[in-house]
Amino acid sequence: MPRPPLTIEETLAMLEEHPRRIAAATKGVAPARLRRERILGEWTAVDVLAHLRCCEDARGDFIPLMLATRRPTLRAIDPRTLFKKVDYRELEFAASLKAWQRQRSRLLKLLNGLPRSGWSRTAVVTGGGLSRERTVLFYASWLARHEPAHVGHIERAFANVSRAR
Repeated sequence: MPRPPLTIEETLAMLEEHPRRIAAATKGVAPARLRRERILGEWTAVDVLAHLRCCEDARGDFIPLMLATRRPTLRAIDPRTLFKKVDYRELEFAASLKAWQRQRSRLLKLLNGLPRSGWSRTAVVTGGGLSRERTVLFYASWLARHEPAHVGHIERAFANVSRAR
């Protein structure tokens, strides 16, 4: 059964909350542990954050393009492919988190100032099968719905930081 769509308010709240939760969950965790400890299969916290950044690049970065151009045609980007091409996994966790927080802050500034009609701006997205029309709300809520599981992985892994030091 499909989940009901997120409202604009729910989407904004979730997008704002996730970077804060990751920052809180990793506060005081040794950088070596964030890079070494497996928390999701073979992935470390550094890898999970790199994945979230790739999703932001692949989905969130479409939003300014959709708002700047009337119904642009955009080529889909697979975050998993991007994950293999960028250097996010090589960065220290703290630097990568700050970069993601800045990127998210820019996105939120854009979305918070958007009139309701702006959320329904569209793009034609090609690649990965048939062309499809997507809205600003689609991409923003896609990010908001995708992130909680990964935020939870990080929170659970480092819930007892003081005991694990």
